[in-house]
Amino acid sequence: MLFIIIHQVYELWFKELLHEFDRVARLLTGDEPHRAQHTLKRILTILKVLVAQLDILETMTPLEFLSFRARLEAASGFQSDQFRQIEFLLGAKSETAIGEVSRGEPRARGADAPLSVRRRCGTRFSTICRAKAMRVPATQLSRDVTAATEASSEIQQILIDVYRRDPKNAELCERLVDLDEGSAGVAVSPRQNGGANHWDEARHRGSTGVPYLAGTLGRPLFPDLWEIRGHL
Repeated sequence: MLFIIIHQVYELWFKELLHEFDRVARLLTGDEPHRAQHTLKRILTILKVLVAQLDILETMTPLEFLSFRARLEAASGFQSDQFRQIEFLLGAKSETAIGEVSRGEPRARGADAPLSVRRRCGTRFSTICRAKAMRVPATQLSRDVTAATEASSEIQQILIDVYRRDPKNAELCERLVDLDEGSAGVAVSPRQNGGANHWDEARHRGSTGVPYLAGTLGRPLFPDLWEIRGHL
C-alpha cells in the first residue's frame, strides 16, 4: 500500500510539473520573464517536496520490499511516461526512453503519444534562447529538437554576454541552474532508494544500477550554463 500510494502521489506531482513547465514556455514566448521566474520558483518548491517525501518510502525495509517485488515483474521506475516527458522538455531526449516507457505501455510509442510529441517539441532552454534579448543566431535555433541538448561554444559566448549586460535574463538562467540541480535530486533519489532493492535496475536493465545512473544523471540538462561559470 505504501509503495503504491507514494508512486501515485509522484505521478500527480509529475502532472502538475508538466502543467507548470508548459506555462513557463507560454510566458517566455509572450516575453514575460518575470512571471516565468515566479513559476520556476514554484517548480523548484515542488521538486523539494518530491525529494522530501522519500523519507516515508525509506521506512520500508529491503525485506518488506522483497515481499511483493516479484508481483511488479518487469516494471521499472524508468517506465513513468510523465517523468520521461519532464526529462524531454528539459532536454534529456532519447529514443531509448520511449522504448522503456512503451515496454510497459505499448501505446506510448505512437507518433501522437505524449512522449513522442514532447520529443518533437523544443525544450525550455531552447524557448529562452529564442528570446530577442538573447540574440541567438538562426543556425543554433534550427538544431535537431529531437536530440539531447549538447554544449555549444557559440551559445556559451552569448550567455556570457547576457550575464554581463542583462541582469533580468541572467537571473532567469540562474533559475535554470537551480532547476538542473533540483531535477537531478528527484531523479537519483527514488531510483537509488534502497540500492537495487527498490528499483532493481541491475535486473531489468542489465546494468549495475548506481553506475548507470551516475553516468546518466551526472550529465547536466543545461550544459552551456555550467560551462560558462568559470568564465564570468
